[in-house]
Amino acid sequence: MADNLLEIEGLTLHYGGSEILRGIDLTARRGEVTCVMGTNGVGKTSLLKAISGTHVRSSGAYRLDAEEIGKFSAHALAQKGVAYVPQGREIFPFLTVQENLETGFACLPRSKHRIPDEIFDLFPILKDFLHRRGGDLSGGQQQQLAIARALVTEPKLLLLDEPTEGIQPNIIKQIGDVISTLRERGQMAIVLVEQYFDFAFELGDRFTVLERGAVKLEGKRAEIERSELLSAVSV
Repeated sequence: MADNLLEIEGLTLHYGGSEILRGIDLTARRGEVTCVMGTNGVGKTSLLKAISGTHVRSSGAYRLDAEEIGKFSAHALAQKGVAYVPQGREIFPFLTVQENLETGFACLPRSKHRIPDEIFDLFPILKDFLHRRGGDLSGGQQQQLAIARALVTEPKLLLLDEPTEGIQPNIIKQIGDVISTLRERGQMAIVLVEQYFDFAFELGDRFTVLERGAVKLEGKRAEIERSELLSAVSV
């Protein structure tokens, strides 16, 4: 049975004097994928930055696993189980695949400094490329590496920002399969920011559409028609 892992109420965020997010409410549950959708520039990435602690929110309640979260740093939130895979992947191009994965150890106690075997079950190609530099991988392989690095941290909450961007179709399918597998395990909540509508609609259990920094439409899959959702994200 899914339960609320992330609860955000009335979240606002500013860049300088500009208000980017206005009163955002968002819930993510274990064993579910919450999709955040909308056109470019509506605040989707800013929302993930606020949740991950990479940009401090201005106001709003934030609960993670029923714990009230103050204005914690990204490192502190990673230690609490929040993993963020940013748009553009941001792997270390001059480190090997293995070294990139091991950067995930930074938020773990020394006793957990090992790469779980399941990482290579989910992303078999990475096992073959352990000693290859991250910058020598294709875009799709780098995306798999970025997600794998996040999973090394054993997250409760996985934040994915545009994981299909610039990725070839066969790897998009592989990434979708990994997201489905993680959801079915029921151990983490997943928040997916995605512009590729069919990918998001197939995976999503609940949807939040943003427009100009505010929630335009939200609801569970059973409550929203495909055509209604498509119309909301296309305008």
